[in-house]
Amino acid sequence: MNTRAVARVHLLISVELTLAGAVLAALGGLLVSGPVTALVAGAVTGAGVLLGCRSIRRRVFAGIDGAAKEAHDHGYAEGLAQAVLLGIATYEAAVFPLTGGGVSAGERSARRTVAYRIAADDGLPHAVRTAAAAALEAIDHGDDAEAARLAVKDLNLAVFRLRSGDPDTR
Repeated sequence: MNTRAVARVHLLISVELTLAGAVLAALGGLLVSGPVTALVAGAVTGAGVLLGCRSIRRRVFAGIDGAAKEAHDHGYAEGLAQAVLLGIATYEAAVFPLTGGGVSAGERSARRTVAYRIAADDGLPHAVRTAAAAALEAIDHGDDAEAARLAVKDLNLAVFRLRSGDPDTR
């Protein structure tokens, strides 16, 4: 969200409300008691409206900033979970190739390193991190391709639950 545009609109509305309140109070003071009362009433009312707008502004922007941070964190976690899934899937493909030769030992080692580094990121939700650890463990054993595929499938489900907004994946 562009908070700069929202701040500008709020500032313009605050100025308009302050001026309108001051002018109306000054007109009321002029009609009731004269120019001195009009000046005092306009100044006091304008200052009161301005202070009210500033206190409301702080509350509004505290809520907007909190919501923007939460949305950013959620998007970061989703992107990181997708990266973990991709990294582990490529590592699985290197360990259990579907075709004859597969990849070299150096490339397999590089894919393993990338998968472990992404899975170790602190921004990863606990449920996805646990599923990633189980998948990496199953792939590292290298004995049972079906167990590794099931572990990667569980990781895929954990990532899907995160994207769908399941509160258990946070």
